[in-house]
Parts: sequence; structure tokens; C-alpha cells
Amino acid sequence: MDFKDYYSMLGVPRGATAEDIKKAYRKLARKYHPDVSKETNADARMKEINEAYAVLSDAERRAAYDQLGQGYQPGQEFRPPPGWDTGFEFSGRGFSQPEAAEFSDFFAELFGGIGGRGARSRPTSGRGEDHHAKIVIDLEDTFRGATRQISLRVPLVDDGGRVTLGTRVLNVQIPKGLHEGQILRLAGQGGPALGQGKPGDLLLEIHLKPHPRFRVDGRDLYLRLRLAPWEAALGSVIPVELPDGAELKVRIPEGAQSGRQLRVRGKGVPGDPPGDLLLDLQVIVPPAASPQARELYARMARELAFDPRAEKWG
Repeated sequence: MDFKDYYSMLGVPRGATAEDIKKAYRKLARKYHPDVSKETNADARMKEINEAYAVLSDAERRAAYDQLGQGYQPGQEFRPPPGWDTGFEFSGRGFSQPEAAEFSDFFAELFGGIGGRGARSRPTSGRGEDHHAKIVIDLEDTFRGATRQISLRVPLVDDGGRVTLGTRVLNVQIPKGLHEGQILRLAGQGGPALGQGKPGDLLLEIHLKPHPRFRVDGRDLYLRLRLAPWEAALGSVIPVELPDGAELKVRIPEGAQSGRQLRVRGKGVPGDPPGDLLLDLQVIVPPAASPQARELYARMARELAFDPRAEKWG
């Protein structure tokens, strides 16, 4: 996917004011609108102009685009990094995926679904607009619950109509049991109300930070559990530390092999119902790094009637 420079599409500098952008758009629209233009590429050019204006005329999308696009040139190979829009606060004026698909793949990748998965918040009875943001929390937070201070990047428009990024800091109570993609609603923290109405809400989409030990899928937890050969061959009870610090005793059956998966029900991410803990077993062979270790292996080779390539072990 190629990077698109919306500023060059409209012929304005990156520091252009909102009024400059509007004037440039109107001028280009008069030239390329298919109803009046005689240019051979009017349809394609007008689509590009509309796409650029959809981003640069909106302070929230423009601020996010500016942050993301630093250092890229038009036509340069581009992929947005995972979670690039985390921490940006958007109002409800999002684009659904079908709406975003009317523009380029670049636009759809960045802005399809931004702002509450494309939902357009419609204030009623003077109620303020709902705002949306993505935040990343630790897996430990969803096991224990926590209070976290989060910083949201909010676009600010100065007196000259130029967009800068400000920071909004909130103390957020993270309840136990949140899972990936869940929405946490903060009442009254959205857009201001009209007149005497109530402010909108802030909807936080929860994402879990990658964990060094566990992999999360929904509410299920996955862990690679390493075993010594004697633990797998004879059976054993192995302690497993969960993300909340609790220790779980897991019984390994006699004759366990690498590649086998054990399921411990109810020990995944908390919830109603909770997820499961799935243990992928991996038998680790000790190195023959000393004379004693080499002698042990030599003795096993002599005395054990074992052929790992025999059909019964396949």
C-alpha cells in the first residue's frame, strides 16, 4: 500500500489553516467536478480531492494523520503499525468500513471504523456527542482490576485555524475481567452538551498489551510449559504462576509428550464465564555438558529399549 500525501493532493502546506484547506478544496472542486469539468481524469481526481478533504477538514483525523505520516513521501510503501491510533480521542463522526471503501485502500486502512467502529453518534435532546478512544492495558489489570492514569491525544485548533495535539489525562477504574475489544463506558466524559443537556460519554476500546509469557485469545490464555524429561515420563505436579500472581498446581500425566495440550478450565481471563488456561507442553532435553551427563545418556542408550523413530512413537 502506498502512502498518500493529502496536503499535496490539495496543494496546501502541512501548516495550512482550516480556512486555507477549505479554499483549496473549493477551487479544485470547481475544476474537477465531473458535472462541469472537461478534464479527462476528472472522476479520479475528484475522488482524491474528496478523500484528502475528508481527512484534513476534520481536526481529529488530521491530527492522527499528521502524527502517523511523519517522514513518509507520496507513493512510498506504507503499512500503519498495529495500534497506531491508540490514545487518540475521536468524536462519533467515524466512517464505517463500507463508507471508507469508497475512497482508497490507504484511507480505509486508517479511518475505516475509527470513531466507535464507524458508528455516528447522534446527540438527542441536547445530549453531547459520544467520543471514542483505544487504550492498552496490562493482562495483570484484567485479572486484578486497577486504577490507571491514561493520556489521550486531543486535537486543538488555534486562533489561526492550525491543528496541534493536546493531552487529556484521566484516572480510569479498570474493572476485573475486561477482555480484548471490550468497550468501557465513562459516563459524562464525552462531548459537551447543547444547552442544559447532559454531556456525552467516552467509550474506551480495550486492548491488551502483549505479555512475555501468555498469549490471549478471547478469554482463553495460552502458555508454553517446559518440562524436564523425567517430569514428562514419570508424571509430576508443576507450579504455574498466573498473571495475578496466584500459583496454580498443574498435574502432568505420566508419559506426556511435546506438542500435547492440557486444558485447565476456568483459569483464563476472569469473566462470566471465565476463560480456560491452555498449556502447550514442551519437553526440554538437558545438554550433555559434563562427563556425568554423558554417562547418564550413554547408560540410557544401553539399557532402554527405545527407538524414537519406531511406528508406535509416531
